[in-house]
Amino acid sequence: MIRRLTDALLVCLCVSLAAFALVHLGGDVAVALGGMEASPADLARIRAYYGLDRSLPAQYFNWLGHIVQGDLGQSFFTKESVAAMILDRLPVTAALAGCSLALGLLLGVPLGVAASVHRGRWPDRLCLGLTTLAQAMPAYWTGLLLILLFGVRLQVLPISGTESWRSFVLPTLALGWFVMPVLARLTRAGMLEVLGADFIRAARAKGLPPYLVLGKHALRNAILPVISVAMVQLGYLLGGSIVVESVFALNGVGLLAWSAIQRSDFPVVQGIVVIVAAVFVLLTVCADLVNGLLDPRLRR
Repeated sequence: MIRRLTDALLVCLCVSLAAFALVHLGGDVAVALGGMEASPADLARIRAYYGLDRSLPAQYFNWLGHIVQGDLGQSFFTKESVAAMILDRLPVTAALAGCSLALGLLLGVPLGVAASVHRGRWPDRLCLGLTTLAQAMPAYWTGLLLILLFGVRLQVLPISGTESWRSFVLPTLALGWFVMPVLARLTRAGMLEVLGADFIRAARAKGLPPYLVLGKHALRNAILPVISVAMVQLGYLLGGSIVVESVFALNGVGLLAWSAIQRSDFPVVQGIVVIVAAVFVLLTVCADLVNGLLDPRLRR
């Protein structure tokens, strides 16, 4: 655990360095704030006010020191605390990501199990066809189709806002459908490998019911890689919901990142990158620890 956490801290440090460097490689921050028509005197005042007149290493370590203390800086435009802005919108993104992953698991794991049990027959071909179709449909395009069907034609679900749980139904369907294929294919591959093992044949020879053979013996061993990928997919959902939140006008971290990018609000962009990366790394570490609990062999 100590080794995993040490690796996680090093990854987060590298991400912070990349986030800082990319902002400055994108151009002069003072010009982005002051505009192309700003005079040299105005640019000098901006650099002095925000500390942009210091060397890049000094700026980075000053910024990193504030991050360690929980201070992500202030927005260039609203003057609000970046940490407060992110925490205010994080519950929306977290709820959307969690519900989408749960839907992906509810669809993908049963499909993968059914495909492995009926390998080469129509359930297997149906599962492969659905996963191929879902992989070919970007989440934002699926969202637009859902808006046209349930929001415009049938008018049974809202297409924007976060006023009630009904507002999360369509974006959850869009993102859940998007993450389902990798979970279904991984479950199918793991089940096919486990179903041919000796202990499965021994369980069947003992006369155990099929549901016990599949659920208690086969799925328990085949689910380990699915857990790791599910944690990674949750991190992708947290960081990759920008377009879907924009399509459905959900006031989450994704929409905040999109608006910050549009107006070059660099502290907000940097803060979101660091927070999402830290959560992503933490989820990966948790997946490793959970797999170690489920399979003692991995602890070595």
